[in-house]
Amino acid sequence: MRFNGLVLVTAAAVLAACGGGGENAGTDTGAANTAGGATAAATTAGTPAPVTGTVHTVQMLGDEKGYRYEPTDLTVKVGDGVKWVMISGAPHNVQFENVAADAKTQLSANMPNQLTDLSSPLLLNANEEYQMSFAGVKPGKYNYICTPHLANNMRGSVTVQ
Repeated sequence: MRFNGLVLVTAAAVLAACGGGGENAGTDTGAANTAGGATAAATTAGTPAPVTGTVHTVQMLGDEKGYRYEPTDLTVKVGDGVKWVMISGAPHNVQFENVAADAKTQLSANMPNQLTDLSSPLLLNANEEYQMSFAGVKPGKYNYICTPHLANNMRGSVTVQ
């Protein structure tokens, strides 16, 4: 029942964000998805930067060992990318927490299709992926959670060097 409530709340939030009307309804403001897949919020916040280095893979798991990201902690270089892959125990997502203001703009710009601020969409199916770039992102440690499994302590981090 808890999952159904989350789905209902998420669906309501998405519908509210998509709801429109008003005098500009149906007008293209130029803030739609770009070829790089950045959302309207990201394009107004900064310019998405493409991956220029290695793409690292993090598995999203939920099984008899618990809910987790593997690897839990990842170190990348500025310009690398990270691809999260839903393996089991869906739904999963990636939501960055407590990001410093001076790093938030570029991190947000590099996150395509955000469900909410600094949050990826929910991945529901096996082998579904979410990828983002860490190009232009200020070096430091970026902690993230899986919002549906926060109560299960599903956490990870990306350290950018």
